[in-house]
Amino acid sequence: MQRDERAIVFLLALVNFTHILDFMIMMPLGNYLMPYFDISPAQFSLLVGAYTLTAAFSGFAAAFFVDNHGRKKILIYAFAGFLAGTIACGLAPGFNLLMAARVLAGLFGGLIGAQVLSIISDIFGYERRGLAMGAVMSSFAIASTLGVPFSLYLANAISWHAPFLFVGILGIAIIPLLNKYIPEMEGHVNQENPASKLKILNEVIHNKYQRNALMFSALIMMGHFMIIPFVNPYLEFNKGFSKALTPTVYLVGGLSAFFSSFLLGRLADHAGKVRVFTWSVAACMVVVFIITNLPDWPFPLVLFFFGLWFMVATGRGVTAQAMLSNVPLPAQRGSFMSFNSSVQQLGTSAASFLSGAIVIKGLNGKLLRYDWVGYVSIAILLASLYMGRKLFGDMDQTKKQIQNP
Repeated sequence: MQRDERAIVFLLALVNFTHILDFMIMMPLGNYLMPYFDISPAQFSLLVGAYTLTAAFSGFAAAFFVDNHGRKKILIYAFAGFLAGTIACGLAPGFNLLMAARVLAGLFGGLIGAQVLSIISDIFGYERRGLAMGAVMSSFAIASTLGVPFSLYLANAISWHAPFLFVGILGIAIIPLLNKYIPEMEGHVNQENPASKLKILNEVIHNKYQRNALMFSALIMMGHFMIIPFVNPYLEFNKGFSKALTPTVYLVGGLSAFFSSFLLGRLADHAGKVRVFTWSVAACMVVVFIITNLPDWPFPLVLFFFGLWFMVATGRGVTAQAMLSNVPLPAQRGSFMSFNSSVQQLGTSAASFLSGAIVIKGLNGKLLRYDWVGYVSIAILLASLYMGRKLFGDMDQTKKQIQNP
């Protein structure tokens, strides 16, 4: 990468870090918020799903106008609104106001991911996109490695409000850097003949390839997020690991994801994105079964399997996004990636609501039927593997032929 490209990737990774951390921190706060508000697992899943559901709505609405405006402008406006919602979460005194703040954060947060991926896709060609996507998506690993454990430390030391205020303050410091270093990215805008809203929607509705690609994207997110909302409560209430230990899961998992995002991203560029995707999903199904049927193992062994899960999930995510980014033409990329962001949020919402409907709290405080959640997750991942190979099976070979005629 050139110096200016590295600066752009770094800043987009910072945006992703705050955006992802805000979403991620809600899930491990389950064992704080459920007793604090005296709510059920289903009610807690509503808190998690409120963000993703409203993000799905705003992502869908954004698809009708984002390609008529510069990507930088949309990104900064969306990021500022998201930060306002996040700070409101940190100031919320009760359950209902916290729910409203999550809705506000989701409305703007739903625009961020699509713009980040669109900017990366516009700057980097397909042959270099795996490494660039891996670098930006390493923010997920950093959020897990540093952000979540530190946020849980703040929750333990101060209150559950503190992590949201931390994310908001950090995000405010990033906005001037975005304004200075991110290019305007307006080359895709057709000022004389902007795309009509009906044409944008028809392109997706009547394009079977795009429809199936979006369904594939939703399945990827749903399969992954089925088990996440109750990881922390499961480890504490069912397996007896204390609040002081469970942040280590995210530290070890985040380190694994951080290194694997670069290594697997580079490997995908050389060995083929479909091949690395297949390996990652196959391994992920095995690890999901182990995690959701966890024996009474010592904590270091538990950490090993969570680290492995984060690693293969990262490989699956990096390759899936690289393949999806190549589906639309550049002029339609912002709209398609907004639709993609929307269906991803819908998949995450569906996963949260479904897992909340499956898991129940036993009389002794333990969570019951978490293994059922694992079986559903495996079935969804299997379906995504089938769809991914059917949709993108020849994409790597086609690209090689174009580059080496």
